[in-house]
Amino acid sequence: MHFAKSRLQLSPMARRRMAVFHGNRRAHWSLVIFSALLVISLLAEVIANDKPLVMSYKGQWYVPVLIDYPETTFGGFLPTPTDYRDPYIREEIETSGWMLWPLIPYSYDTLDMQLTHPAPSPPNARHWLGTDDQARDVMARVIYGFRLSVMFALALTLGSLVLGVLVGGIQGYFGGKTDLIGQRLIEVWSGMPVLFLLIILASLFEPNIWWLLGIMLLFSWLGLVDIVRAEFLRARNLEYVKAAKAIGLPSRLIMWRHVLPNAMVATLTFIPFLFTGAITTLTALDFLGFGLPPGEPSLGELVAQGKNNLQAPWLGISAFMTLAIMLSLLVFIGEGLRDAFDPRHVPLTDGAGENSNDKEAAA
Repeated sequence: MHFAKSRLQLSPMARRRMAVFHGNRRAHWSLVIFSALLVISLLAEVIANDKPLVMSYKGQWYVPVLIDYPETTFGGFLPTPTDYRDPYIREEIETSGWMLWPLIPYSYDTLDMQLTHPAPSPPNARHWLGTDDQARDVMARVIYGFRLSVMFALALTLGSLVLGVLVGGIQGYFGGKTDLIGQRLIEVWSGMPVLFLLIILASLFEPNIWWLLGIMLLFSWLGLVDIVRAEFLRARNLEYVKAAKAIGLPSRLIMWRHVLPNAMVATLTFIPFLFTGAITTLTALDFLGFGLPPGEPSLGELVAQGKNNLQAPWLGISAFMTLAIMLSLLVFIGEGLRDAFDPRHVPLTDGAGENSNDKEAAA
């Protein structure tokens, strides 16, 4: 137990960085709020769904949110997946049992055929943020769209991190012709108009989320190369790296054990901004109609619907507020990480929100 407890203890440097990050109240609360929103979006099927969470029918228990039951199970006539919103099926189930519905009884692709106003309908007790021009619940699409955007940006950021660190590390560590040739190739590659290339490729192939992720990954890692390359160029001339070379340690181990940890300090501060860039690019492509396939819970499509339906301001307001809150929280978190990894910042010593460096400067 003592050994396990010692392994869980953080190093003094890690504790200092955590203290600096949490001392930045804006970054701290942004992380709390963003984490809460992410948890809500990960539970989207439990919060917003057109299937009951759990139900009882003729003494038997069913979990429709997890398992698709055929219509014949509940007195229907076809062996197709059950539509629990069908009046006949609903009456049959409620006569012989009960259903527990989610908080929002609509999924992102559920069409409400019982609207009291033509679509897009305004917000009311039935649809908290109204419906879009296809009679789909805006609140449900916002929750699912938030999750899709975050997961897409996370996958793109991780892929960009691997490629950027690999290419930048090789250039910076070996230098010479390797660095020279690599820089020229990157200059040519980065000079290509990314958005136009994505639009051209989207017009040639039917886009899907994996195809879109692969195409964007070809360009998104370029911003990390310069940061990693500079750190490796600096670190390869340090004494402990020269000592590792002198004892015959392979280059891959030197890069992994001794150089990469120092390079990751600057790289980690860049990740939140790469994350926001991925969300912005995906939204822009969806807005232009070259992103995700039609019907997906896309925030960019919601922005386009707001532009095309100016008589329904709730569409544009919902999309704007979702993107503004998401991107603002990520930027504030990025600023907190930047300060946490900056050796010039020290933990706050009081609750006044004043840095000790600032106190010394004022004195």
